[in-house]
Amino acid sequence: MVVLKATRKLAKSLPPTRHAPAASDTALGDWYVNRLVIDRQPLLLLVSARSLLAILTPARDVAALPQRLSALVASRLKRLGIRADLVAAEMAAMKPVVVAKTTNRSVVGIMVDYAKMIPYYLPAGGWDASSLPTVEAMLQENPCYAAGPADSVIHPDRDTLILLSRRWHAA
Repeated sequence: MVVLKATRKLAKSLPPTRHAPAASDTALGDWYVNRLVIDRQPLLLLVSARSLLAILTPARDVAALPQRLSALVASRLKRLGIRADLVAAEMAAMKPVVVAKTTNRSVVGIMVDYAKMIPYYLPAGGWDASSLPTVEAMLQENPCYAAGPADSVIHPDRDTLILLSRRWHAA
């Protein structure tokens, strides 16, 4: 099971879940989602709670996001170069998808930081959906929580592979 944690402005667009979920069973943890508008185009920013890996996708058919989540994550992991067996194991663990409100203010803060960076990576009026993987690649290179001790710094590209390898090789 995976928990999709939606910000307040997106929660009303997603189908509600009846029970309060615990934590996700996946290597990458809960996925947080927020809606952004860049250059008058709506986007969804999804961020893994554990690795802080970002996914950008056009904000179309938001109500169907729970059904599309595993495909979005699989595509992103493949672009990152993650081995197919690790991607398959993560996708298998992502069913079902449960929708809940955001709870981790730290992850929401990272999402705010990413949202501030994104306009600098996209030329005004000169981008489309095919530009989004390039922006994701730029975001994954930014260390997160860098003000803390060195062992608490998260590098989304590196830590995604580490989390997947630890979780799915142990299984």
